[in-house]
Amino acid sequence: MPDELYQRYMEAAAAHRVHASSCSDCTPVERCESGEGLFKAFARFQDAYNARLKPRK
Repeated sequence: MPDELYQRYMEAAAAHRVHASSCSDCTPVERCESGEGLFKAFARFQDAYNARLKPRK
């Protein structure tokens, strides 16, 4: 069964890339309101996925 968190992470990354490539207001360091929301969603999923990959001590 595919990893649901990883799928959500990749979907959020793709949504952000699509938006950023078509939005004239977004730059790599500044984003429009929609772009900022998409970037934050991507970052949350990325952080959650990476945190789960860290070995537990």
